Amino acid sequence: MNQEMDKRYDHKILEKAAQDKWAQEKTYQTNSSKPLYNIDTPPPTVSGSLHIGHVFSYTQTDILARFQRLSGKNVFYPFGFDDNGLATERFVEKKLKIKAHALPRSEFIAKCLEETTLAAEEFKKLWRAMGLSANLDNTYSTISQNTRRISQASFVELYQKGYVYRRNEPTLYCAACRTSVAQAELDDQEQPSKFNDIVFKTVENQELVIGTTRPELLSSCVAVFYHPGDKRYNHLKDQMAIVPVFNNIVPILADSSVSIDKGTGLVMCCTFGDKHDIEWYKKFNLPYKQSIGYNGKWLDSTGPLANLNFKDARKTILELLAQDSLLKAQRDISHNVNVHERCKNEIEYLAIPQWYIKILDYKQELINQANQVKWYPEFMKSRCIDWIENLSWDWGISRQRFYGIPFPVWHCTACNHVIVASTNQLPIDPQETAYVGSCPKCSSDQIVPETDVMDTWNTSSITPLICFDLWSKGKLSPFDTQAVKQFMPMSMRAQAHDIIRTWAFDTMVKTWMHYGITPWQEIVISGHVLSSTSEKLSKSKDNSKTSPEMLLEQFPADAIRYWTACGNLGYDAAFSEDQIRVGCKLITKIWNAFKFIQIQVNTHSVPSAKPANLGITNEWILTQASDCFRRYENYLAKHEFGHALTTVEKFFWNDFCDNYLELIKNLLFNPDQYSKQELDATMWTLYQTGLRILQLYAPYLPHVTENIAGYIYNLEQSIHTTNYQEIQTELVFSSSSELMQKIIVITAHVRKLKTEQQLSLKTELATLSIACIELTSEQLMPHEQLIKGITQAQEIKYTDQACEPVLTSELIDDQTKYHAVLQV
Repeated sequence: MNQEMDKRYDHKILEKAAQDKWAQEKTYQTNSSKPLYNIDTPPPTVSGSLHIGHVFSYTQTDILARFQRLSGKNVFYPFGFDDNGLATERFVEKKLKIKAHALPRSEFIAKCLEETTLAAEEFKKLWRAMGLSANLDNTYSTISQNTRRISQASFVELYQKGYVYRRNEPTLYCAACRTSVAQAELDDQEQPSKFNDIVFKTVENQELVIGTTRPELLSSCVAVFYHPGDKRYNHLKDQMAIVPVFNNIVPILADSSVSIDKGTGLVMCCTFGDKHDIEWYKKFNLPYKQSIGYNGKWLDSTGPLANLNFKDARKTILELLAQDSLLKAQRDISHNVNVHERCKNEIEYLAIPQWYIKILDYKQELINQANQVKWYPEFMKSRCIDWIENLSWDWGISRQRFYGIPFPVWHCTACNHVIVASTNQLPIDPQETAYVGSCPKCSSDQIVPETDVMDTWNTSSITPLICFDLWSKGKLSPFDTQAVKQFMPMSMRAQAHDIIRTWAFDTMVKTWMHYGITPWQEIVISGHVLSSTSEKLSKSKDNSKTSPEMLLEQFPADAIRYWTACGNLGYDAAFSEDQIRVGCKLITKIWNAFKFIQIQVNTHSVPSAKPANLGITNEWILTQASDCFRRYENYLAKHEFGHALTTVEKFFWNDFCDNYLELIKNLLFNPDQYSKQELDATMWTLYQTGLRILQLYAPYLPHVTENIAGYIYNLEQSIHTTNYQEIQTELVFSSSSELMQKIIVITAHVRKLKTEQQLSLKTELATLSIACIELTSEQLMPHEQLIKGITQAQEIKYTDQACEPVLTSELIDDQTKYHAVLQV
């Protein structure tokens, strides 16, 4: 006899028991004898604590991973931690109240490594508590020595292939974070501003009025433009203009990209206010005049604006213009500006030597890659393709920060030759390791290290390669194309929709450039969890009132997982404590149902083999179970975990609990009224159907299903490493099922009649008269004992006259006798 289940499910004790079992038995290690199913999961950024949004999306991925494992796949479900880059730097600066640029570089990096290691352990603790089936004993880090080697090797190979170049280019720059950023790291933000009409003059003293929202960039003005079709300004061709306040002379040029109807039709070109300035700068070979320093302050060369930030510089220049009567008019406007997604500060444009990956030349090839991947939900693919079509910059991968993967490069200052490390030197930090020898091009010994580090997405974009290295235990090279193609395309990428333009797109770029293939067969896109103000929950906004740790103190992990499973792929969802409470009720219902099963298993013996004659009730529930599994499997194969869960719930609550358990209770409680064959058939079916239900719920509720399986079922393994095909056997009895549905209708009518008269369902019926309209009495008569047991009828009568359901009563010898009439 198995250990008896407690009256209540104590989640705090039993969840830990299940987690300990998985750890001791190494339940979630890969099994190489089965077909490989490998998952590319998002490594969470190690920059503080996790919030409910992380629990939402990562648990959905875990449900899909568990489904594949139960489907007989060798699930390789790696887990990583994104612990390099700006987000980690800012986290460490904030936590330790320090500034990276104020410390020796090596000292700051050491602090980052220490803090990220601590944070990663906290993350693992939470994921174990949530029941994630990733192998958390075998994880990767995006700053580890091994990842540095792979990331630097990727850079070297793409440089050699001609996909990577370095150029002193105008680039997007965040002065608050003191680094360049990529186009994918920008957000649009609606901000109030003023449109200022400013007076310029030609060298012939003709007054020109130019409208601008950025008067503080006058110190960088290098040209004035008009549209060649604008008759108001055709006479200005080949003339020169004088920039107000600074009095430098700039050319007046014509270009068709100027909007005749915007402002006064005249625009100033400053290096740089926006991407139009950059286009004109390149097209007309204009000089570069820098006003803003890397710290966001105006340079000494800007005279009255020196050492001011952009707000103070704007205020000062407007005051100077007004003093000289050069500010003609101002009007309030609201417009979109680019801000850095991490700090929400406005982006500037500075010319900086940068490393780039070519993408503009390969838009169509990358669109083809996006089309080859199956997207779930499918409409998310259009977001990726729209992004590709509207790209206007190559991918800048340089960052002027401290904590990141260094470029394995030195520069010869004599001839500007780039010296790239050989792959057998990797990983290497050129700032720590001096180049040995002289310049291979000019023989100079004036060699300096590259000081920039790689954008974190440049490393995150090769997670399939990092996963391959983890999978092969470092025995195979990630750049051995033949070996890699045994692993890739990976089976599935799981991620949220906000990083389609970064992680999804960047990974497709890198994989195509290295191997000419897609990184995965499918990509599964989750939504976000929204705060009470309908904002995405995020660490930076700190807008999650309840932490995962607090939730786990209050609710079972399985109940929280239930809430996550109720979401739909690709769509945002509000956090719902009510839905978690529904999950709690489900866990209680499952526990109570299986406690009933355990009592019966301990009371009656369970045949080891399927009885030859199961009987109509058992054949019906087995048919329902088979139908449930077919629909469940179809939904989960399409990653529709919510629909699959609804299918199981309907079967468990309605068919199994409300009907089947009630139908067999009379037999189980009064076995002397039935044959041994009927009891054996019912016990075998009850036992097997219970196991089916546990296995169907296992991806969603791993803890309670593991514990119940241990109490009742003598499995040689965890319920989570069983195989659907061995337990969800196709058993279909169509004729029995159809007839049983009619008997269930009879049962439902009787329940309704008793409930309407406020009688207990256990109230006996003296007679039950059944009008047989859609079936015959001969079909029902063999099952009278079953019908009597469930309806508590003493006698059953049959008629062929149609009737309305009714329950009557009469008083005989001081006893009330009830008579029910219904049709079926």
